[in-house]
Amino acid sequence: MVTELGSARLPKFCTQSGFAYRCDWGLEGLEALAPDSAVVIVVDVLRFTSAVCCALEAGGVVLPYRWNDATAVEYASQHDAVLAGRREDGALSLSPTDLLTMPADTRLVLPSPNGSTIAFRACELGVRHVVAGCLRNATATADVARQLADGGAISVIAAGERWGSHDGSLRAAVEDVLGAGAILTALDPSAAATAPACSPEAAATRAAFVAARPRLYEALCNSASGRELLERGWEDDIATSAAYDVSTTACHLNGIEFQRI
Repeated sequence: MVTELGSARLPKFCTQSGFAYRCDWGLEGLEALAPDSAVVIVVDVLRFTSAVCCALEAGGVVLPYRWNDATAVEYASQHDAVLAGRREDGALSLSPTDLLTMPADTRLVLPSPNGSTIAFRACELGVRHVVAGCLRNATATADVARQLADGGAISVIAAGERWGSHDGSLRAAVEDVLGAGAILTALDPSAAATAPACSPEAAATRAAFVAARPRLYEALCNSASGRELLERGWEDDIATSAAYDVSTTACHLNGIEFQRI
């Protein structure tokens, strides 16, 4: 568990204490839940954590890094890794579809504005176990998180998006609700009414997934993030990311690298 944070602790009522499974949003949610979490699961379905899962399925490793940081080139060089680029340029990128067929043993520094930044920050905060989860590996992620937690609290952090040209504030993203809910459903399949394991925040996320489960692809396509990808001609990344429980790959942050566990 985290014992020290680089910034002041948030109010205790934000920590969802007393529940085995917790859920919150973005960097702020990570800061709130990390101190009392044995495991943090980062969920960024479109596309970072789906990309991590696919890269590890292909036999590679992923190094998360801060987005739009000029030191990323040096960081990749220091760690004998390839720095991800733009899909439009034919480079390895945040595209999970492309990473499924990347060369085995590739070491990929994969910055992203949301999921990768959160994972990197969790590492900085000293979270003992950080896991990348998505729809593709929901059950595998839940199984490994439960083992790693050893009875401690598991916090699921939905990455969300940013309002870009506006003030950069957090935008809730339905695809991350569904990804987080899929993992929470696997963690707590009974959703017992008595002595619930899920916090209210986690239970609401879980319920959203249960309701949307028959139409995940449609939900992702119609989401704001999905529409953005469709405008770019990247429907294949939506399909790859919407594939539910097709992978047994659990993605664990070992030091600075996401590795298959």
